[in-house]
Amino acid sequence: MKSTVNPRRRYGRDGVGSKDSCYNSVRWQLMYNRLAGSNVERLAALSDGIFAVAMTLLVLDLHVPASDAVHGSGFGKALCTLAPQIVTYLMSFLTLGIFWNGQQVQLNYVDRSDRHFTWIHLAFLFGITLMPFSTKLLSEFITQRGALLCYWANILLLGAILFAAWRYSVRAKLVPADTVAEIKSIVERRIIVAQALYAVGALLCAINTYVSIAFIVLVQLNFAVAPRIKWLSEI
Repeated sequence: MKSTVNPRRRYGRDGVGSKDSCYNSVRWQLMYNRLAGSNVERLAALSDGIFAVAMTLLVLDLHVPASDAVHGSGFGKALCTLAPQIVTYLMSFLTLGIFWNGQQVQLNYVDRSDRHFTWIHLAFLFGITLMPFSTKLLSEFITQRGALLCYWANILLLGAILFAAWRYSVRAKLVPADTVAEIKSIVERRIIVAQALYAVGALLCAINTYVSIAFIVLVQLNFAVAPRIKWLSEI
């Protein structure tokens, strides 16, 4: 026997129950979206862990010369063959240290987080996980312009995402209202200037990749050491 169910009994008069159910579902979803990614401390802890792993992976790519391939005075020559690995390791360690500091500045200035801010920083961390790969690529093909441009593209990706994260945090009012406009502009200016200098370094590979790497390392040392020289401290 075919059962018949009064639609008004299931959903209420004129399907009001169905509308209420849909409304509640949307309301709960909106509430979840507001709660998701709201903890800045958890985001900072995840970032610290990923940076630590990325830095560790860099050193794991350093391989000592095979003992059976080294004879007598050939030890020094064998160490020289490690020069590309050591140079790219130091450069990438500085890169990660600079971007870690840049991210911490942002996380220290925001009062709270939201799901969009969290996902932007997760995209930033994705770029961080690529750094060991781009470093390995450059160390294996250090004379190839394409390898250096891939390395620069990794840095450009990190800078662009970090800039987007800061712009979003200001627009979404995650930064306290009493934060002066000068601080907001300083953070943006730092990212823009750094990326412009990295781009100049990448263009120098048209001359020689070693010239390009030397310039990038000097830029990084300036940001890391912050010398008290007037024109350098303003960069």
